[in-house]
Amino acid sequence: MKSAVITGITGQDGAYLAQLLLGKGYKVTGVVRRSSNYGLATQRLDWLGIRDKVHLVDGDLLDQSGLVRILRDAKPDEVYNLAAQSFVKTSWDQPILTSQATGVGVVNVLEAVRTEVPGARFYQASSSEMYGLIQEEMQSETTPFYPRSPYAVAKLMGHWMTVNYRESFNMFACSGILFNHESPLRGLEFVTRKVTDAVAAIALKQATELRMGNMDAKRDWGHARDYVEAMWLMLQQDKADDYVVATGRTVSVREMVNVAFAHVGLNPEQYVKIDPEFFRPAEVDVLLGNPAKAKSALGWEPKTSMEEMVREMVDADLERRRKAS
Repeated sequence: MKSAVITGITGQDGAYLAQLLLGKGYKVTGVVRRSSNYGLATQRLDWLGIRDKVHLVDGDLLDQSGLVRILRDAKPDEVYNLAAQSFVKTSWDQPILTSQATGVGVVNVLEAVRTEVPGARFYQASSSEMYGLIQEEMQSETTPFYPRSPYAVAKLMGHWMTVNYRESFNMFACSGILFNHESPLRGLEFVTRKVTDAVAAIALKQATELRMGNMDAKRDWGHARDYVEAMWLMLQQDKADDYVVATGRTVSVREMVNVAFAHVGLNPEQYVKIDPEFFRPAEVDVLLGNPAKAKSALGWEPKTSMEEMVREMVDADLERRRKAS
């Protein structure tokens, strides 16, 4: 039986990845940061019905001694570092915390792997936000980075540290440069889930408006359930490398909003209000990933369209709100 350690297991990607690995017969250990809302933290695992199938341990990316102890006990074949302060807006309010958790935290995990389980294969969750002010119309593994937020800068540190540990210590360490990926498990602070939850509330007459920022920003949106499969595939290759994971299609926030409202038969123009509070200090206008390398080297392709994903998210939020009312 293979074993894996996942940091950030209670997040969207961590939960879907745990489900995938369990289906492949892995023993899964998840690292969870202890907090006052610990019970709520496992709700995504509960949603997928796998809470009792994973082994959860307390840990924090900023506590390297704890990470060392976790890896010493688990002796994993694979380590997936998905934990981070991952909300771009919050990174402007908490740039130091974001730098520590999302940047330095990666070094702590890499050091723990290097010293305790050097033969383990390591995955780092990099981000399309690292491209920021895009230098090429379509972003690939060779496109120069130009981060535009503290979150993106911290992710870039983690990305290059992964490359350096791979080249300096001959570690099997990969980075997946994932473009935007969503699901019913996405947090309410992210724009897609904010939209689908608001649409559900409006459809059920529990709300009357949706306040939005930049509706013209364009993103390459895929489904997290598809993207975690690419993570796993990276660690099954003969050679460690970095890969862009994307759909190769970009759509505007406005188009995504229209799909969500159309699913419940409503006109968004009657409900959407633009609010300057939701604009970023430095906007990333367009992100469009080139997944050619992942397709050719990993045999990976996305299975779920943006439209299918948004409709699935709206249905899930309708179900949640009906149960809660």
